[in-house]
Amino acid sequence: MVGSLVGVGYGASERRARAPSRANDEQIADVDLKVNSAGEREDTLSGLKCADLVDAVGRVHRHRCHVLDLVSPTPGRVLFGPAAVISYYPSCSVALDPQRYNFANLFYEAVGDQPAGKVLVLASNGYTNTSMGGGTKLFRLQEHGLAGMLTDGRLRDFEELAGYDFAAYCSGEAMHWGGDVVTPFQANVPVVIGGVGVMPGQYVYADAAGAVVFPDGEVDEVLEEARKIAAEDEAFRARIAGEDMSGPSTGASER
Repeated sequence: MVGSLVGVGYGASERRARAPSRANDEQIADVDLKVNSAGEREDTLSGLKCADLVDAVGRVHRHRCHVLDLVSPTPGRVLFGPAAVISYYPSCSVALDPQRYNFANLFYEAVGDQPAGKVLVLASNGYTNTSMGGGTKLFRLQEHGLAGMLTDGRLRDFEELAGYDFAAYCSGEAMHWGGDVVTPFQANVPVVIGGVGVMPGQYVYADAAGAVVFPDGEVDEVLEEARKIAAEDEAFRARIAGEDMSGPSTGASER
């Protein structure tokens, strides 16, 4: 699992995605940014922040890709992997037979025969204050080696979840069981989490700042661009450290 990241604060106007600055080209030219294989992705993620990835996606796409206001029972852990999706629906035992529509069935349908390293995405469909699961149901993620989970709903049993190996991000902790309110309904369908569309197989990254979702066919390109952005920011910090207070400002293209 990827380790925790140390973030650097920026002003609101500095976080916008931007085109690479020509002034920094020479300073970042000698940085090896190429991601050659999926096996190198974890190393490539080291030192990156959610904001770097959001900006990298923003250089290619214009749609919203970031999810805000997440809480984690595993603070400091980074979540990364392809999405396996479960969409929830209001509970009705007459319309939705609990023998068919339950977490166990939908979980195995969603993760398939290669669950290791996947991110389970649970879409509450508006029930953001309802529990999507707790320590008992979600033990399946531990048993099958998932990277973790992301949901816009709540989770129960934070203390228990913190003892597992995977990372988890949600809207907050719950105490009440959610099965009387919502039911797992569909596996691997497009869903919306915090205003962001998530397709099965798309990649999810989450840390203390929030989450970002990007196309599975562009993973390496996004990681390469994010590394370049991180290198650009480091070059900006080096220039700021040597600034003459009476000299010209270079802040227009800073994040």
